[in-house]
Amino acid sequence: MATEQNSVDLVDGDIVRQFARAALLAALLGAAAPVSIPIPLSPAPITLQVLFVFLAGLVLGPVWGPTSILLYLAAGAIGLPVFSGMSAGLGVLVGNTAGYLWSYPLAAGLIGLMVHRDTELRDPAAVSLPVVIVALVVGTILIYGMGTGYMAWLLELGAWEAISLGALPFLPGELLKIAAAIAIVKSGRIKPIQS
Repeated sequence: MATEQNSVDLVDGDIVRQFARAALLAALLGAAAPVSIPIPLSPAPITLQVLFVFLAGLVLGPVWGPTSILLYLAAGAIGLPVFSGMSAGLGVLVGNTAGYLWSYPLAAGLIGLMVHRDTELRDPAAVSLPVVIVALVVGTILIYGMGTGYMAWLLELGAWEAISLGALPFLPGELLKIAAAIAIVKSGRIKPIQS
């Protein structure tokens, strides 16, 4: 009786490290779920989750940043309480705040593309401050555009009413999150994995 021996190609170490970083960032995004402050009249609460969306794009880039957010969305979809207010399930992904959630991987990808300019990662600490600021502002506009647009459609709100309920109350907090994301990456403590 002959036994067959085949060699197995191992997954590249860089891919394993990037996936591990993406999973860690997804876990941090989910860990921010308990920090959820409801705003009167708005169906969307104040959360820290957008900060981690920013970091996904800045640190993980245009490929692994969105991958990280998709891992987070998948975890919430299967029932892990990772969405704001410790909520979970497919219902959240079609509910009042679904537009924000679905914008997260797109925003992380866009931020990553603007900062890294390619799928090859650069050190975000070495990227010029105006480029980082513009990328984060554009990411924020995408998040709030999709979030309020979906909310307006779902709740049958006018454009101004949706913006008043779903975007304007959050802008001061978003400015703080942008400043925090910049401070974190410009500290030089978080480095991308170079291929």
